[in-house]
Amino acid sequence: MKKFTVLGNGSWSSALVKLLTDNKIKVCWWMRSESSVEHLVEHAHNPNYLTSVEYNMDYIEPTTDLNKSITEGEVILIGIPSAYIPAVFDGLDKKAFAAKKVLSATKGLVGDAHELMNHYLRNNYSLEKENYFCITGPCHAEEVASEKLSYLTFGGYDETTTEEIAACFKTHYLHTICSKDVKGIQYAAVLKNIYALGAGIAHGLDYGDNFQSVYITNCFAELQNFMDVMATEQQHHYNTSAYLGDLLVTCYSMYSRNRTFGNYIGKGYSVKTTKLEMNMEAEGYFASRGIASVSGKEGLELPIAQTIFDILWKNTSPRLGFKGLEKLFV
Repeated sequence: MKKFTVLGNGSWSSALVKLLTDNKIKVCWWMRSESSVEHLVEHAHNPNYLTSVEYNMDYIEPTTDLNKSITEGEVILIGIPSAYIPAVFDGLDKKAFAAKKVLSATKGLVGDAHELMNHYLRNNYSLEKENYFCITGPCHAEEVASEKLSYLTFGGYDETTTEEIAACFKTHYLHTICSKDVKGIQYAAVLKNIYALGAGIAHGLDYGDNFQSVYITNCFAELQNFMDVMATEQQHHYNTSAYLGDLLVTCYSMYSRNRTFGNYIGKGYSVKTTKLEMNMEAEGYFASRGIASVSGKEGLELPIAQTIFDILWKNTSPRLGFKGLEKLFV
């Protein structure tokens, strides 16, 4: 792969740019803010996220021109939070991604139809499924930044190209795994963020480790039930890192934005106040609404995900919501 374009400059995008440039791969890095571009050019740091990382600017071309950045990249890596994709892409030519490989690092559902990213790009930009690839965990941006050993899962229908793309990110501190289970690992990434919000709510409500272990076990069972209905294109290996590993690290880690978001909610903060306190995007918040819509259309019962949706979107008391879950857990 000759050149990547990275769309977005949050923590995860910033970590992925570090991996690429550590491997001396050229990156056209799209940022929404001109001041962020100027700071990066002058100081070789992202001013807002993973600020300790010093980038090798010989391999980075920063820009605020979205069309230019897409034109210049061979692989377009999308790291924009799912809730903002339609607005950012509004006005793009419907053939903007023609002849491109698209690599999604977005872990959410997109648009009013609450679609997986590959379905959204297929329906709105005619992207062929063989040109779509995705990244899932378990992996936190902060540990990539500090070069702690981490693992990433790359999904794609084209096995050869998936391996080629994954190789671009492999370093002495980052191992890669490839999967053809594109639909499954994406849905797993969406659900684990919702469940991590719940783990944070439980912590904020002062539940202990014993309850958390039972909570996560039941989340894992609910995830499998959802996947058996919704993601039937591949056999799912639930004990692998893209499923169980990603769920565990997102529910337990101090770096988890979703757990942190939920912790505020459990302690009595409103959603609005929590957003102001964090100043970072927790994908699970919007994902909870999307999964509630999808499961409702399919007639699926997801009591844990539904409870978290009710707490976040319908003002259900966190204490009452989790009292209800206590009675369901086995």
